[in-house]
Amino acid sequence: MEISVVLHNVTSSQRLVDFAKLVFGLDVKRLVLTKVGGTAAQAGIPDVGRLALKTGKSLIILPDLKDAIELLGSRRVYLLSPLADREVDQLDLTQDSLLVFSGIENGFTKIEQSLGEYITLRSMKVDTGPIPYASAVLYCALVGGKR
Repeated sequence: MEISVVLHNVTSSQRLVDFAKLVFGLDVKRLVLTKVGGTAAQAGIPDVGRLALKTGKSLIILPDLKDAIELLGSRRVYLLSPLADREVDQLDLTQDSLLVFSGIENGFTKIEQSLGEYITLRSMKVDTGPIPYASAVLYCALVGGKR
């Protein structure tokens, strides 16, 4: 199954690189970056581009989350955050699913939450920060589940 993982609204170069290493390490074929700013845009994108080439993975950089949803034609869009009220036991992943993580501590805005299913996995309500949260969720969804 080839799903896309999205990192939305990231400004930290180190967070961007760490997220890319995590996603590519879990054998996700396509990483999508949206609303990249600050040092992440200046220094992080070139580093992640090199990492994508070395690992043979796809990297897509788009200005906004709406663009990713529209251009990738995704039927299932999951906005995953420990701040979400709705808890699910597992994700219903299909070929065209987008798993979206926020690159900032505050999570998603109300407008962004309306673009997909704003959820968290049950027992993942602990806000450990974007990278630890994403690693736990992706492991549960991709490796722990039936991939």
